Amino acid sequence: MRDPDRLALDRTLDAGAGEAVQGAAGAGEAVQGAAGAGEAVQGAAGAGEAVQGAAGADVRWMRAALEAAIAAGERGEIPVGAAVVLGDRLLACSGNASIRLNDPTAHAEVVALRAAAAAVHNYRLPGAILYATVEPCAMCMGAALHARVSRLVFGCEDPKGGAAGSVLDLADHRRLNHRVTVVRGILEVESALLLRQFFAARRRMSRTG
Repeated sequence: MRDPDRLALDRTLDAGAGEAVQGAAGAGEAVQGAAGAGEAVQGAAGAGEAVQGAAGADVRWMRAALEAAIAAGERGEIPVGAAVVLGDRLLACSGNASIRLNDPTAHAEVVALRAAAAAVHNYRLPGAILYATVEPCAMCMGAALHARVSRLVFGCEDPKGGAAGSVLDLADHRRLNHRVTVVRGILEVESALLLRQFFAARRRMSRTG
């Protein structure tokens, strides 16, 4: 027979060893958990940087559209501008030209889409982004859908004629065979201010004339 004191000592040692193993396992899980948390934080940071990069690009190209709108206003056109971008390449940029061309379809978006299609020798523009200082009308949204642009980025809404969510939503109509992702409000203040100033000046001219 074994000595009772010896048996008690063995049990104590075995229990201690078991707790040590469990403690080591717990420490290993904690390390793995910390590593996983670190990877999650890094992933979130990377996603945040990607979002910031996309927003920065949207502002950059919207400024090009805004410059085209300003130029159109100086010619007496309603100051709306548009740009078409594919990857990091500006395919076309235009302001409204209906008065200059005597063409009711020569809205900035349509003119820019035509020029962009000519630049790539294709009437389809998959992957392209259409930038517009004002929410496009039904005609311009139809042109964007036919061109198969992937995204629409616009500045201010058009509560009386906008077809990307304000009056109509042709960008996400369930009966249509193409969808366009819409981003609103890029350089919204500048785009809206340009319109207000243009129409205020026109009203002043009509009163004095």
